[in-house]
Amino acid sequence: MFEHLKTKPYLIAEIGINHNGSIKNAKKLIDLAKKYNFDAVKFQKRNPKISTPDYQKKLMRETPWGHITYLEYKKKIEFTGSDYLEINNYCKEKKIDWFASAWDIESQIFLKQFNCKYNKVASAMLTNIELLKVIATEKKHTFISTGMSSINDITKCVNIFKKKKCKYTLLHCVSIYPAPEKSLNLLTINFLKKKFRCAVGYSGHETAVSPSVLAYFLGATVIERHITLDRSMWGTDQAASLAEDGIKILTSIFLKIPKILGKMTIKKSKDEINLLKKFKYW
Repeated sequence: MFEHLKTKPYLIAEIGINHNGSIKNAKKLIDLAKKYNFDAVKFQKRNPKISTPDYQKKLMRETPWGHITYLEYKKKIEFTGSDYLEINNYCKEKKIDWFASAWDIESQIFLKQFNCKYNKVASAMLTNIELLKVIATEKKHTFISTGMSSINDITKCVNIFKKKKCKYTLLHCVSIYPAPEKSLNLLTINFLKKKFRCAVGYSGHETAVSPSVLAYFLGATVIERHITLDRSMWGTDQAASLAEDGIKILTSIFLKIPKILGKMTIKKSKDEINLLKKFKYW
């Protein structure tokens, strides 16, 4: 039961839209992820005209770009094709994996050109059946977040990936930003493992570090956490992300765990033997 603890989990730094449309910010976040031993960074790719619900498009919102519609805001934070080419080249240079969750079929087709190692299904897209079929057809290992979903929703999604013979890892997730610790239900990790007989990870949106560590001990082989340059920055996901201090704590713990756990054995160390000499009078 402790086999997975011999190595650190696969660590995904969810950049998402925390770059606020700035390629400079994106590169800083990639640097941050690489500095603290994350294995991959993840973005979100959308065509705002397709993936924004009609009723939201004309809603007005205060943004760093002024009082604009929700659709215009979504366009402001969306990277272009040349931006993604720059991200692709930068991640290759830094030797860190990258991939993105597509929010529409057009975006998924766009991402194929970069031949990323993984695909990702965002929680909000888990019931988008046509999109799931397109993703699963690629037969690329896919991380599937399960926030906002019922067991029936997850089952339907898993069946699509099984039918297409596409490997996947389910990520237990609670889609509240930030998520209260009392709502995390980490035991769901074991439930998903038993129910679907597959690898399970954890995608966390809480402000603390400890739930991710607990998730790892419960069997999560993948840990995904949103990261930010500053939790006070403008943006919907910033407060549910880890800034540098939290990132440093999280990854340092994961690197320590295999060393701390050691081996399942009892053996007196040299230091213990020498100390015992101080106490032994018989």
